[in-house]
Amino acid sequence: MTQHSRDTPQFYLTAPSPCPYLAGRQERKVFTHLVGDKAGDLNDLLTHGGFRRSQSIAYRPACDQCRACVSVRVVANEFQPSRNFRKVQARNADVIGEQRSAVPTSEQYSVFRAYLDQRHRHGGMADMTVLDYAMMVEDSHVETRIIEYRRRGPDSGITGRGEDLLAVALTDVLSDGLSMVYSFFEPGEEARSLGTFMILDHIERAKKMGLPYVYLGYWIEGSKKMDYKGRYLPQQRLAPSGWLRVDERGEMVGEPEE
Repeated sequence: MTQHSRDTPQFYLTAPSPCPYLAGRQERKVFTHLVGDKAGDLNDLLTHGGFRRSQSIAYRPACDQCRACVSVRVVANEFQPSRNFRKVQARNADVIGEQRSAVPTSEQYSVFRAYLDQRHRHGGMADMTVLDYAMMVEDSHVETRIIEYRRRGPDSGITGRGEDLLAVALTDVLSDGLSMVYSFFEPGEEARSLGTFMILDHIERAKKMGLPYVYLGYWIEGSKKMDYKGRYLPQQRLAPSGWLRVDERGEMVGEPEE
C-alpha cells in the first residue's frame, strides 16, 4: 500500500447481498481501510459519521432504498438505569470487569465458540477458527481494549482478578467515547442478561473516563437483533442533519449536534 493511500482513505462499495436484519431486503456497504499512523484519527472521524470498525476495516451501510440502520450513541453522563436495568446490575453484583490489552486467549475463544454455537450457528461468523478470532482481536490500528468479565472469587479482593470467564467485550477508545465493537458471553449464563450488563458497565466506564458517549452501533427499528439498543436513553441517533437527541421518554428533541 502506497503512502498516499495510507494518508488518503479510498472508499469501496460492496455488491448487494441479503440483509441479515430485515427479511426480503438487500444490503450494501461502503468501506475503507484503517491503517497507518492516522488510523486512530480516521476511526474517530468515521465513527462520528456513522461508520463501524471490523478489524482494519471501517464500514457503514449504503443500501439503495433503505435507511433502517441508524447509528446510536448513549449520552453517558446523563444516563440513569431504569428499574429493569438495576435488576440486571444486581444480578451481576458478583461479576468483575477487567480491562486488558487486546490480546486473544484460548479461554476467550472457548467462550466465543460456545456463544456462536448456541446463538449464531447459522450466522456469518459461525465458522471462525481460533486464528480468525485472534485476527478479530489483534488486527486493529486504533486504541482497542479487551474487557473480561469474571465471576468474583474468594481472593478477588486481594488479587483484583475474578475466576470463571463469563463474558468479553472488544472495545475501541475514541476521543469522545467508547465504541463497543463486539461482545459475547457464556451461553449457559443467559439468565444474567450479560449483554445488557456489559453495555451498562461501559456507560459507567465512560463516565469515569470523562467520555461523553458510548457508541452501540446500529439501531434498527423492527429488528429483534438490533431494536434493543433503543432502550438506553437518553441517546443520540445520527440523521442526515446530524446527531439528534432522544430523551428518556423516547422522544426526539432539540437541534442536531455535529
